[in-house]
Amino acid sequence: MLHAVIMAGGSGTRFWPESRTRRPKQLLTMFGQKSLLQEAVERLGGLVAVDRLWVATTERLAPAVAEQLPELRRDAILIEPCKRDTAPCIGLAALRLLRDDPDATMALLPADQRIAPVDAFQQTLRGAVELVEEDPTRLITFGIRPTYPAETFGYIERGEPIQLAPLETGATGGDSSGAEKSKGSGGPTAYRVQRFHEKPTASVAQQYLASGRFYWNSGIFVWKARTILDQIRQHQPEMYTHLDRIAQAADSPRFDQVLREEFSAIQGRSIDYAVMEKAQNVLVIEAPFTWDDVGNWRALERWIGADAHGNVLAAERTLLQDTTGCIVRSTDPNHLVVAVGLEDLLIVVTPDATLVADKRQEESLRKITQWLAERGWTEYL
Repeated sequence: MLHAVIMAGGSGTRFWPESRTRRPKQLLTMFGQKSLLQEAVERLGGLVAVDRLWVATTERLAPAVAEQLPELRRDAILIEPCKRDTAPCIGLAALRLLRDDPDATMALLPADQRIAPVDAFQQTLRGAVELVEEDPTRLITFGIRPTYPAETFGYIERGEPIQLAPLETGATGGDSSGAEKSKGSGGPTAYRVQRFHEKPTASVAQQYLASGRFYWNSGIFVWKARTILDQIRQHQPEMYTHLDRIAQAADSPRFDQVLREEFSAIQGRSIDYAVMEKAQNVLVIEAPFTWDDVGNWRALERWIGADAHGNVLAAERTLLQDTTGCIVRSTDPNHLVVAVGLEDLLIVVTPDATLVADKRQEESLRKITQWLAERGWTEYL
């Protein structure tokens, strides 16, 4: 059966001051009434039963996750004792799924992305599951066709194509809006992965874009839970040893202690570096949907839009004069934000902190929490 594991342990430091250690970006409601985490769960509706939904997160965030997702069983919130990057997190989740379902197919989905339309996403996910069912040794990832030469994403270079088996129309229910394919038609195209590439320089990113053979790495994966554990054992034997010790203690009264000791001893690695760059049977599906990793405040412009002066207004009360290209965000509906004679600034107002910055200074925004910690101002973290 298909299980979905939503990874929700990130810190979202580029969204300070609204994002905080106990409420990072995946828990924020920046695009409406639902958080990014709640949107991620909603996208799976009708495709993955609620009793096969899991959320991997940290001990600090677990209470907020439970509050936002009351429909989840409490044991479906998988708590990492400490941050060790994605490979140990995924290995731990795979172990838990196998306890319930020895033949579990596992979809890994970051909590901090926006995807539309839902029907196209579900169609692609079903196609990935079909590929895995045809060959359980396959590791599937989704690639996003680049729209500009991004330097902040990893890339996937594709090889020869593989056609998916035909899919059924209407499997997700509701109006497909043209995203579904009728019975007898092919699903979305998958390719063998030629190579994974790290974040490139500007000139290399331009070459990737021009070639048409490269995708942004979405961080979305589909595979058998047993297969990914076998791959971790093959390529990261030391990591697997610690994970196996955790599995052996699953029904023991010492489980919590073993989990903390063994997980903390793991050297953190991303799943890309730990497994995907080394494995043989890796496929990439070109995603036919709009994808946004919501990496910084400029995502508001892509989803909310700008006014005639290029200003993005994510605040209830604003007064802007002779101001262009600014992003204004306020968490207080009664707080008036006034801007006069400004250009290309980011203004974020929260009850205890206000940020004013050049909206293009992404790296500096990422370092704000580091600067606050160095000054001992932990109340703002």
